Amino acid sequence: MIGDTVRPVRAIALAAVALGGQAAGAQDSVPSYVRQHYVRQDLMVPMRDGVRLRTIVFTPRDTSVTYPVLLTRTPYGADSYFNPVGPADTFARAGYIFAFQDVRGKYLSEGRFVDVPPSGGPIDESTDAYDAIDWLTKQLPRNNGRVGVYGISYLGYYSTMALLSRHPALKAVSPQAPVTDWFAGDDFHHNGAFFVNDAFDFESGFGVPRPTPTNERRRGLERDKPDEYHFFLNDVGTIANVNDRYFHHGVPFWDSIAAHPTYDAFWKARTPIPHLRDVTAAVLVVGGWFDAEDLWGTLAVHRALATNQPGGYHRLVMGPWWHAGWFLSDGHDFVDLKFPTKTADDYHNQIELPFFEHFLKDKGDLPPFEAYVYETGANAWRTFDSWPPRGVRPSSLYLGSGGRLTRSASADDDGKARYDEYVSDPAKPVPYMGKILRERPADYMVADQRFASERPDVLVYETDPLDDDLTIAGPITAHLFVSTTGTDADWVVKLIDVYPDDAPALGGYQQLVRAEVMRGKFRNSLATPVPFVPGHVTPITYTLPDAFHQFKRGHRVMVQIQSSWFPLVDRNPQRFVDIYHATAADFQRATQRVYHAPAAPSRVELPVLP
Repeated sequence: MIGDTVRPVRAIALAAVALGGQAAGAQDSVPSYVRQHYVRQDLMVPMRDGVRLRTIVFTPRDTSVTYPVLLTRTPYGADSYFNPVGPADTFARAGYIFAFQDVRGKYLSEGRFVDVPPSGGPIDESTDAYDAIDWLTKQLPRNNGRVGVYGISYLGYYSTMALLSRHPALKAVSPQAPVTDWFAGDDFHHNGAFFVNDAFDFESGFGVPRPTPTNERRRGLERDKPDEYHFFLNDVGTIANVNDRYFHHGVPFWDSIAAHPTYDAFWKARTPIPHLRDVTAAVLVVGGWFDAEDLWGTLAVHRALATNQPGGYHRLVMGPWWHAGWFLSDGHDFVDLKFPTKTADDYHNQIELPFFEHFLKDKGDLPPFEAYVYETGANAWRTFDSWPPRGVRPSSLYLGSGGRLTRSASADDDGKARYDEYVSDPAKPVPYMGKILRERPADYMVADQRFASERPDVLVYETDPLDDDLTIAGPITAHLFVSTTGTDADWVVKLIDVYPDDAPALGGYQQLVRAEVMRGKFRNSLATPVPFVPGHVTPITYTLPDAFHQFKRGHRVMVQIQSSWFPLVDRNPQRFVDIYHATAADFQRATQRVYHAPAAPSRVELPVLP
């Protein structure tokens, strides 16, 4: 998530500088065009309970016309959002009133900050958004009575909450990579598995309380972290050690995470998904296929709107971008992947600016499609009237003996329990990257998986070279039949595009297309964990986030299965315990089996686009 913690090795560090940096010297980054054509105001806007929120407003100097308001609500400092002013540099020239507001309890705003506070109370982030919109439209001169809201990551969450305000002046909202559910799939947890690396790095800076209003960015806790694998395995050890060694109960939300190890009322109250109905504004949901932080939330928000309000105006954009990559780059490439156009510019010019111009100024027509999505592999934009596209059909690839991945299940029913097995050792967890760095890189989402293929604790299944192109569009489902000698286990399924050995520049590359983890005790319910019965064959079914990818003719499809993904995900002790309070003695080796017999046909179900 974009935040206060500066991560210099990660590409997302640019976001921390551009979106969450210190206010000191922020005016130096204001583009010269804005300096010449806009007037800046620093205001305190009152909420219904009397709390005042610091709001910086840029108003065009041209007094001959009225302008809509574009509002961004942020926990990272309103003084940090001036390069460019607006979602892209084209917006300043188009003419808007830009408002940047510190949410309550952050930076120079009054009140007490609460992480993703519960929705539906007398005062929440939707009421604050309502009050801000109401004040801005009534008090700012030369506004045209229409408001748009946009924001990325945590700001995307505040954009979603603004949508729930249902203020009559709110006409267009763009939640971009929105934080949506911190237990089910965003940032801190995926299917109940704790993403310890991201949570620790983020909360070590962002989570430190701000006792009084300040314009200074909170610095992260000092720690010696030469590489994250060594740090979390040896220096941190168990999650229970974090407070004793680093946080000392000085990071309230970390304590909340540890106090709520299941999907209980605490977490359920903090997602806007159940409330995404009867919205009145037009919605443009934006995300990236390579988003390591909030891919789940982007798709979940769009899915909820499409389900709950099929007649409303809601559009989805998914590009070949990392987290905020459409804001912080031109989208021409991502690590080793190259694209024929500047995909971020495509989006800003063809979708984003026309969206706000239409709904806030009555300018131009809008295209009829619902989804504007980038097909990776084929490297081209596609449009569809729904997402996933109509006509997608489920097609399974079955795990087989000898590492085979085939289109049909084994018919060899000789009564034998056919399986592959490996030993999962928490003392030697499988890394999520071939080279572990000091900070998590964004490119793990497409990283070469050859390092994992060579490990004895990773199962590898592969098709023959494809005779034709194979395109998948939508969510991927893993259907596994497994057993473990422990009472809990993680199961990580990775879908991989294997390039031919003679492919230019990327010969033999095993590109990660999509991967997801399931903490086994949550296989039936995130709210009610259950242990495994050691040695008992158990079905597990879970969904990997959507992908839109073309496996080219001559490539192979690979599936890897493993039981650790470290330190992206914390280590599972492989014993049914509260992992947040587990001790070193709770961790044990376990033998994991994945079955592929006729009665236990483990497979990966792909959404194939004809």
